[in-house]
Amino acid sequence: MGGWTAADIPRLQGRRAVVTGANSGLGHHTALQLARRGAAVTLACRSAERGQAAFDRIRAAVPDADLALLPLDLADLASVRAFARRWADEPLDILVNNAGVMALPKRTTADGFEMQFGTNHLGHFALTGLLLPALRAAPAPRVVTVTSGIAWTGRIRFDDLQSERSYHPWLAYGQSKLANLLFTKELARRVPDVTSVAAHPGYASTNLQAAGPRMAGHRLRERLAELANVVVAQSAATGALPTLYAAVVPDVTPGACYGPRLLQYRGTPGKVVTPPQAASIDTARRLWQESEKLTGIAY
Repeated sequence: MGGWTAADIPRLQGRRAVVTGANSGLGHHTALQLARRGAAVTLACRSAERGQAAFDRIRAAVPDADLALLPLDLADLASVRAFARRWADEPLDILVNNAGVMALPKRTTADGFEMQFGTNHLGHFALTGLLLPALRAAPAPRVVTVTSGIAWTGRIRFDDLQSERSYHPWLAYGQSKLANLLFTKELARRVPDVTSVAAHPGYASTNLQAAGPRMAGHRLRERLAELANVVVAQSAATGALPTLYAAVVPDVTPGACYGPRLLQYRGTPGKVVTPPQAASIDTARRLWQESEKLTGIAY
Protein backbone atom coordinates (compact mmCIF):
# COMPACT_ATOMS: atom_id res chain seq x y z
CA MET A 1 0.00 0.00 0.00
CA GLY A 2 1.38 3.41 -0.97
CA GLY A 3 1.46 6.51 1.16
CA TRP A 4 3.73 8.48 3.44
CA THR A 5 6.09 6.42 5.64
CA ALA A 6 8.99 7.05 8.00
CA ALA A 7 11.30 6.78 4.99
CA ASP A 8 9.83 10.10 3.79
CA ILE A 9 11.01 12.05 6.85
CA PRO A 10 13.51 14.67 5.64
CA ARG A 11 16.96 15.07 7.15
CA LEU A 12 16.68 16.96 10.43
CA GLN A 13 20.27 17.88 11.30
CA GLY A 14 20.46 21.03 13.39
CA ARG A 15 16.89 20.73 14.66
CA ARG A 16 16.00 20.12 18.29
CA ALA A 17 12.95 18.16 19.40
CA VAL A 18 11.27 17.33 22.71
CA VAL A 19 8.98 14.30 22.87
CA THR A 20 6.92 13.81 26.01
CA GLY A 21 6.21 10.23 27.04
CA ALA A 22 9.08 8.99 24.88
CA ASN A 23 9.71 5.91 26.99
CA SER A 24 7.14 3.69 25.23
CA GLY A 25 4.54 3.33 22.51
CA LEU A 26 3.90 6.21 20.14
CA GLY A 27 6.32 8.54 21.90
CA HIS A 28 9.17 6.06 21.71
CA HIS A 29 8.70 5.48 17.98
CA THR A 30 8.35 9.21 17.37
CA ALA A 31 11.61 9.92 19.19
CA LEU A 32 13.35 7.02 17.45
CA GLN A 33 12.48 8.20 13.94
CA LEU A 34 13.33 11.84 14.65
CA ALA A 35 16.71 10.74 16.02
CA ARG A 36 17.24 8.43 13.05
CA ARG A 37 16.87 11.42 10.71
CA GLY A 38 19.40 13.51 12.62
CA ALA A 39 17.37 15.62 15.05
CA ALA A 40 18.70 16.26 18.54
CA VAL A 41 15.96 14.61 20.60
CA THR A 42 15.18 15.06 24.29
CA LEU A 43 13.17 12.24 25.82
CA ALA A 44 10.86 13.79 28.43
CA CYS A 45 9.81 10.92 30.70
CA ARG A 46 8.14 10.55 34.08
CA SER A 47 9.96 7.34 35.02
CA ALA A 48 13.75 7.63 35.13
CA GLU A 49 14.10 3.85 34.80
CA ARG A 50 11.80 3.49 31.79
CA GLY A 51 13.22 6.64 30.26
CA GLN A 52 16.75 5.27 30.51
CA ALA A 53 15.65 1.99 28.96
CA ALA A 54 14.12 3.88 26.02
CA PHE A 55 17.24 6.01 25.72
CA ASP A 56 19.35 2.85 25.55
CA ARG A 57 17.08 1.26 22.92
CA ILE A 58 17.30 4.30 20.67
CA ARG A 59 21.07 4.52 21.19
CA ALA A 60 21.39 0.86 20.18
CA ALA A 61 19.31 1.42 17.04
CA VAL A 62 20.96 4.76 16.15
CA PRO A 63 24.51 4.73 17.60
CA ASP A 64 25.28 8.30 16.55
CA ALA A 65 21.96 9.72 17.80
CA ASP A 66 22.04 13.09 19.59
CA LEU A 67 19.95 12.19 22.63
CA ALA A 68 19.14 13.62 26.03
CA LEU A 69 16.89 12.38 28.82
CA LEU A 70 15.12 14.74 31.21
CA PRO A 71 12.51 14.04 33.89
CA LEU A 72 8.99 15.32 33.28
CA ASP A 73 5.81 14.45 35.15
CA LEU A 74 2.91 16.20 33.46
CA ALA A 75 0.71 15.42 36.46
CA ASP A 76 2.85 17.76 38.58
CA LEU A 77 3.18 21.41 37.58
CA ALA A 78 6.35 21.73 39.68
CA SER A 79 7.93 19.07 37.47
CA VAL A 80 6.75 20.88 34.34
CA ARG A 81 8.32 24.11 35.56
CA ALA A 82 11.55 22.32 36.45
CA PHE A 83 11.75 20.81 32.97
CA ALA A 84 11.29 24.22 31.37
CA ARG A 85 14.01 25.71 33.60
CA ARG A 86 16.42 22.94 32.55
CA TRP A 87 15.68 23.67 28.91
CA ALA A 88 16.11 27.43 29.46
CA ASP A 89 16.01 29.42 26.20
CA GLU A 90 17.86 27.02 23.91
CA PRO A 91 15.97 27.08 20.58
CA LEU A 92 13.35 24.34 20.25
CA ASP A 93 12.20 23.40 16.76
CA ILE A 94 9.69 20.63 17.49
CA LEU A 95 7.64 20.00 20.63
CA VAL A 96 5.62 16.77 20.56
CA ASN A 97 2.96 16.77 23.28
CA ASN A 98 2.50 13.01 23.25
CA ALA A 99 2.37 11.68 26.81
CA GLY A 100 -0.99 10.76 28.24
CA VAL A 101 -3.17 8.51 30.35
CA MET A 102 -6.40 6.81 29.29
CA ALA A 103 -9.62 5.76 31.01
CA LEU A 104 -8.13 5.46 34.50
CA PRO A 105 -10.02 4.94 37.74
CA LYS A 106 -10.56 8.32 39.34
CA ARG A 107 -7.24 9.86 40.39
CA THR A 108 -5.96 13.40 40.93
CA THR A 109 -2.69 15.05 39.99
CA ALA A 110 -0.22 16.55 42.44
CA ASP A 111 -2.07 19.85 41.99
CA GLY A 112 -5.52 18.36 42.61
CA PHE A 113 -6.73 18.18 38.99
CA GLU A 114 -8.62 15.18 37.62
CA MET A 115 -5.78 12.99 36.35
CA GLN A 116 -6.75 12.71 32.68
CA PHE A 117 -7.64 16.38 32.19
CA GLY A 118 -4.65 17.41 34.29
CA THR A 119 -2.12 15.22 32.49
CA ASN A 120 -3.37 15.13 28.92
CA HIS A 121 -4.39 18.78 28.66
CA LEU A 122 -3.26 21.02 31.52
CA GLY A 123 0.23 19.54 31.78
CA HIS A 124 0.88 20.06 28.08
CA PHE A 125 -0.78 23.50 28.13
CA ALA A 126 1.64 24.55 30.87
CA LEU A 127 4.66 22.94 29.20
CA THR A 128 3.99 24.61 25.84
CA GLY A 129 3.53 28.00 27.47
CA LEU A 130 6.74 27.72 29.46
CA LEU A 131 8.68 26.58 26.38
CA LEU A 132 7.24 29.30 24.16
CA PRO A 133 10.38 31.51 24.33
CA ALA A 134 12.50 28.53 23.23
CA LEU A 135 10.08 27.74 20.41
CA ARG A 136 10.07 31.34 19.21
CA ALA A 137 13.88 31.29 19.18
CA ALA A 138 13.79 28.60 16.45
CA PRO A 139 13.39 29.57 12.78
CA ALA A 140 10.27 27.50 12.06
CA PRO A 141 8.92 26.11 15.35
CA ARG A 142 6.19 23.51 15.49
CA VAL A 143 4.01 22.08 18.27
CA VAL A 144 2.30 18.72 17.69
CA THR A 145 -0.33 17.72 20.23
CA VAL A 146 -1.48 14.11 20.18
CA THR A 147 -5.22 13.62 20.48
CA SER A 148 -7.48 10.59 19.90
CA GLY A 149 -10.50 9.54 17.89
CA ILE A 150 -12.31 9.45 21.25
CA ALA A 151 -12.37 13.26 21.00
CA TRP A 152 -15.52 12.74 18.89
CA THR A 153 -17.33 11.70 22.07
CA GLY A 154 -15.87 14.55 24.11
CA ARG A 155 -17.58 17.50 25.73
CA ILE A 156 -15.95 20.25 27.78
CA ARG A 157 -17.92 20.31 31.01
CA PHE A 158 -17.16 23.78 32.30
CA ASP A 159 -19.52 23.20 35.21
CA ASP A 160 -17.46 20.15 36.29
CA LEU A 161 -14.05 20.26 34.58
CA GLN A 162 -12.43 18.18 37.31
CA SER A 163 -15.23 15.55 37.37
CA GLU A 164 -15.88 16.28 41.03
CA ARG A 165 -19.65 15.78 40.80
CA SER A 166 -19.54 12.73 38.57
CA TYR A 167 -16.77 10.68 37.02
CA HIS A 168 -16.68 8.19 34.19
CA PRO A 169 -13.25 7.12 32.90
CA TRP A 170 -14.13 7.32 29.20
CA LEU A 171 -16.06 10.58 29.45
CA ALA A 172 -13.12 12.16 31.25
CA TYR A 173 -10.75 10.81 28.60
CA GLY A 174 -12.95 12.15 25.80
CA GLN A 175 -13.00 15.58 27.44
CA SER A 176 -9.20 15.62 27.70
CA LYS A 177 -8.73 14.60 24.06
CA LEU A 178 -11.23 17.19 22.83
CA ALA A 179 -9.31 19.71 24.93
CA ASN A 180 -6.17 18.73 22.99
CA LEU A 181 -7.88 19.71 19.72
CA LEU A 182 -9.30 22.96 21.10
CA PHE A 183 -5.85 23.84 22.47
CA THR A 184 -4.23 23.09 19.10
CA LYS A 185 -6.61 25.37 17.24
CA GLU A 186 -6.50 28.19 19.79
CA LEU A 187 -2.70 28.07 19.93
CA ALA A 188 -2.64 28.43 16.14
CA ARG A 189 -4.87 31.51 16.43
CA ARG A 190 -3.06 33.14 19.34
CA VAL A 191 0.55 32.32 18.42
CA PRO A 192 0.70 32.33 14.62
CA ASP A 193 4.52 32.37 14.55
CA VAL A 194 4.46 28.81 15.96
CA THR A 195 2.86 26.14 13.75
CA SER A 196 0.38 24.27 15.95
CA VAL A 197 -1.10 21.01 14.67
CA ALA A 198 -2.69 17.90 16.16
CA ALA A 199 -2.28 14.21 15.35
CA HIS A 200 -3.94 10.99 16.35
CA PRO A 201 -2.81 7.39 15.85
CA GLY A 202 -6.06 5.62 15.03
CA TYR A 203 -6.17 2.29 16.84
CA ALA A 204 -2.56 1.54 17.68
CA SER A 205 -1.16 -1.05 20.05
CA THR A 206 0.28 0.70 23.12
CA ASN A 207 0.32 0.09 26.86
CA LEU A 208 -2.50 2.63 27.39
CA GLN A 209 -5.34 0.25 26.52
CA ALA A 210 -4.64 -2.16 29.38
CA ALA A 211 -3.48 0.39 31.97
CA GLY A 212 -6.93 1.55 33.07
CA PRO A 213 -8.40 -1.94 33.55
CA ARG A 214 -5.23 -3.03 35.34
CA MET A 215 -5.43 -0.11 37.78
CA ALA A 216 -9.11 -0.83 38.39
CA GLY A 217 -8.41 -4.50 39.03
CA HIS A 218 -10.48 -5.66 36.04
CA ARG A 219 -8.36 -8.60 34.94
CA LEU A 220 -10.74 -9.74 32.18
CA ARG A 221 -10.92 -6.27 30.62
CA GLU A 222 -7.15 -6.04 30.80
CA ARG A 223 -6.75 -9.35 28.96
CA LEU A 224 -9.34 -8.30 26.33
CA ALA A 225 -7.48 -5.03 25.75
CA GLU A 226 -4.22 -6.93 25.32
CA LEU A 227 -5.92 -9.34 22.89
CA ALA A 228 -7.38 -6.48 20.84
CA ASN A 229 -3.92 -4.95 20.59
CA VAL A 230 -2.68 -8.16 19.00
CA VAL A 231 -5.65 -8.96 16.77
CA VAL A 232 -7.13 -5.60 15.76
CA ALA A 233 -4.69 -2.75 16.34
CA GLN A 234 -1.94 -1.54 14.05
CA SER A 235 1.55 -1.34 15.49
CA ALA A 236 2.78 1.56 17.62
CA ALA A 237 5.36 2.28 14.91
CA THR A 238 2.57 2.75 12.37
CA GLY A 239 0.45 4.64 14.88
CA ALA A 240 3.29 7.14 15.32
CA LEU A 241 3.31 8.04 11.62
CA PRO A 242 0.60 10.76 11.87
CA THR A 243 2.59 12.43 14.67
CA LEU A 244 5.77 12.29 12.60
CA TYR A 245 3.92 13.58 9.53
CA ALA A 246 2.53 16.49 11.55
CA ALA A 247 5.99 17.21 12.96
CA VAL A 248 8.03 17.32 9.77
CA VAL A 249 5.96 17.76 6.60
CA PRO A 250 6.50 21.36 5.43
CA ASP A 251 2.99 22.28 4.28
CA VAL A 252 0.80 21.22 7.21
CA THR A 253 -2.20 23.43 7.95
CA PRO A 254 -2.06 25.29 11.29
CA GLY A 255 -4.84 24.07 13.59
CA ALA A 256 -5.46 20.93 11.53
CA CYS A 257 -5.32 17.32 12.66
CA TYR A 258 -3.46 14.48 10.96
CA GLY A 259 -4.36 10.82 11.37
CA PRO A 260 -4.73 7.51 9.51
CA ARG A 261 -6.49 7.89 6.18
CA LEU A 262 -8.52 4.66 6.34
CA LEU A 263 -11.62 5.67 8.33
CA GLN A 264 -9.26 7.42 10.79
CA TYR A 265 -8.62 3.91 12.06
CA ARG A 266 -5.44 2.68 10.41
CA GLY A 267 -3.15 3.21 7.46
CA THR A 268 -0.87 5.96 6.24
CA PRO A 269 -1.32 9.53 7.47
CA GLY A 270 -3.00 12.60 6.07
CA LYS A 271 -5.25 15.46 7.15
CA VAL A 272 -8.44 14.21 8.82
CA VAL A 273 -11.77 15.69 9.82
CA THR A 274 -12.16 16.74 13.45
CA PRO A 275 -15.37 16.66 15.52
CA PRO A 276 -17.73 19.66 15.20
CA GLN A 277 -17.30 20.52 18.88
CA ALA A 278 -13.58 21.17 18.24
CA ALA A 279 -14.50 24.04 15.90
CA SER A 280 -16.13 26.22 18.57
CA ILE A 281 -14.03 29.36 18.97
CA ASP A 282 -15.99 30.37 22.07
CA THR A 283 -15.32 27.01 23.74
CA ALA A 284 -11.63 27.17 22.82
CA ARG A 285 -11.26 30.69 24.22
CA ARG A 286 -13.03 29.80 27.44
CA LEU A 287 -10.97 26.63 27.85
CA TRP A 288 -7.79 28.67 27.30
CA GLN A 289 -8.81 31.18 29.98
CA GLU A 290 -9.67 28.40 32.43
CA SER A 291 -6.37 26.65 31.65
CA GLU A 292 -4.36 29.81 32.35
CA LYS A 293 -6.22 30.26 35.61
CA LEU A 294 -5.75 26.65 36.72
CA THR A 295 -2.06 26.35 35.78
CA GLY A 296 -0.96 29.91 36.50
CA ILE A 297 0.71 29.95 33.07
CA ALA A 298 -0.17 32.96 30.92
CA TYR A 299 1.11 32.94 27.35
